[in-house]
Amino acid sequence: MSSSPESSPERAKPAGRQFEPDLRPMTRINLRPIASPMPVGFFAVAIASVIVGSMQLGVFGDDAHRAVALTILPAFVLQLIVSILAFGARDVLAASLMACFSGTWLASSLVLALEPPSGTEVLGVLNLVFAVFALLMATVAHRKRAMWFVLCVAVPRFAVASLFNLTGATWVGYVSGAFGLLLGGVAMYAAFALMLEDMRGEEVLPVGRRGPAHEAVEGNLAVQLRNLERQAGVRRTL
Repeated sequence: MSSSPESSPERAKPAGRQFEPDLRPMTRINLRPIASPMPVGFFAVAIASVIVGSMQLGVFGDDAHRAVALTILPAFVLQLIVSILAFGARDVLAASLMACFSGTWLASSLVLALEPPSGTEVLGVLNLVFAVFALLMATVAHRKRAMWFVLCVAVPRFAVASLFNLTGATWVGYVSGAFGLLLGGVAMYAAFALMLEDMRGEEVLPVGRRGPAHEAVEGNLAVQLRNLERQAGVRRTL
C-alpha cells in the first residue's frame, strides 16, 4: 500500500528553524577562585585621600603639589589592578567603582604634577562628575555596607573638593581636607575588615552585609552558583 505525501518521513519534519539539542548536560563552567582584591582597593583610597586631604589642610608646604602627585600616582595603578580582578570575579559594582577611582587619581596626579592652564577648574568639574557617579553607585550598593559607607563619605568629599577647585576659597579647602581624612579612615577600616573576613572565611569586624552580599559569605556553594548561566562572561552577550 502506498503512503500519502502527508505521512512520509520527509513531510513530517518541521519546516523553518531547526531547534538545537539541549546542551546543558554537556556544558561545564570553570570557576577560578581568587583572593578578594577589595582590601587593596580601599587601602589605596585611604592613602591617596589622606595625602590629598593633608595638602588641602596645609600640612605640606605650598610647593608640595608635585610630591603629592607622585605619591598618589600608585593609587591609580593599584586600583586599576583591583578593577580588573573584580571584573574577573563578576562583581560589577566593585569593578566599576575601583576603575573610576583609578582614573580620578590619575587625572589628579597629572594635573598636580604638570599644572596645565585651567587645570584646577577642569579638575573641579571632574570631581563634581565623580561625586554624582558615587551618589548613583551608593543608591545600588546599600547591600554592601562597607562599600556603601565609603561612597557616602566620598560623595561630599568630592563635591566639596570640586567647589574648592572652582572657587579657590581657603575655608572650602579645609572642609575638603577634613572630608578627605574622614574618607581615608572609613576606607582603611573597610580594607582591614574585608581582609580579615577573607582570611578567616567569616565576618570578624562588622561590615554590614545584607541580601546577596551576606549570602556570598554565609551561603553554601549552591547559593553561589545560582543563576550563573545568566552572568556576564557566561551568557552569550553582555
